Amino acid sequence: MKFLLWGVLPYLTFLVLIGGLIWRYRYDQFGWTTRSSQLYESKLLKIGSPLFHFALLAVLMGHLVGLLIPKAFTDWIGLSQHMYHLGAFWGGGLAGVALIVGLAMLIVRRRTTGAVFKATTWNDKIMYLVLATVIGLGMFATLTGDKTPTGAEHNYRETVSVWFRSLFTFQPNVDAMAAATWQFQTHIVIAMLLFAMIPFTRLVHAFSAPFHYLFRPYIVYRSRDAVSARRSSTTKGRGWDPVGTRDNQKVRK
Repeated sequence: MKFLLWGVLPYLTFLVLIGGLIWRYRYDQFGWTTRSSQLYESKLLKIGSPLFHFALLAVLMGHLVGLLIPKAFTDWIGLSQHMYHLGAFWGGGLAGVALIVGLAMLIVRRRTTGAVFKATTWNDKIMYLVLATVIGLGMFATLTGDKTPTGAEHNYRETVSVWFRSLFTFQPNVDAMAAATWQFQTHIVIAMLLFAMIPFTRLVHAFSAPFHYLFRPYIVYRSRDAVSARRSSTTKGRGWDPVGTRDNQKVRK
């Protein structure tokens, strides 16, 4: 059973994720969107959405640090386990709280705003349920997963992280993951379900994040002066090239 969970399921999740993205891009490009509901309600959205997304970035960065950087490296640079745990607990805890608050605001907005709720599909409801479960279990594991049922100390960097890095070498260390506490195991199983769902939900928009905005040239906005504001939209001015008019025809002749 543990081989299926920690040696097979991760790769199946990855195949569903990649295959689903390819399928969605080829056959449903018009549906590759968040289906924005900003026109229906914007007050809660302009607070909840940035809070959720920035907190999510912080949580993902924390996961990458914890999963990809070996404990031996932090020991080598002189960062003790106690200091690392404090940083992960308070930093990850604050980011997790912000993430929960942001998600709660988005869910409340979607449930209490009539027009937004009518635009919510069953697909969205299931996605929000799984997403909230993953986040809640992650916070629960952070707060309670440092002890095994026998009372022994549990360090996820010696279990979960070791298993995660072993997946990249196609030699999954299932015993390391099996030694993790049930809180982390449950969190990871539901997280794999969430990743498999991404191509088939509105979460697919994460793969269309406009990172090119960071590198595009500045857009210059110019205000209209009082004179140009009084001009008719059909008045020929600087840069205006009339099409299909007598003046234009004469020029072409």
